[in-house]
Amino acid sequence: MDEGMPLLFEEFTLNPSRPIYEQFVEQIRARIVSGIIPTGQRLPSVREFAADKRVNPTTAARTYQELERSGLIVTYRGQGTFVTGDMEIIGTARAELARAAVQELKRTAKALGLSVEEMLELGEKEE
Repeated sequence: MDEGMPLLFEEFTLNPSRPIYEQFVEQIRARIVSGIIPTGQRLPSVREFAADKRVNPTTAARTYQELERSGLIVTYRGQGTFVTGDMEIIGTARAELARAAVQELKRTAKALGLSVEEMLELGEKEE
């Protein structure tokens, strides 16, 4: 197994009320755009991933299919699956994650009756 593969084998936080493959996709995407899983990194096979996470191989395959559809990973027949080296694709995914985080912050602030600025200010204060 490649030295970098343990990065993918680290624990995932899962919510039982949501499809597992979607959560894997989100968490792997976040690890790729943040550089935790570097560009060009070979990923474990679908079987290895499924065995490590104790999920059905179909779940692992669906995870990889979604990541491949978004362009974040590429599969080369006979060689394996790798994180893309296309920084434009990674940058687009990073921007999408950032926009989603900002929208979630706005929803949370509104639910608390705060402006985003007030929420950020409160978050910066030490207890």
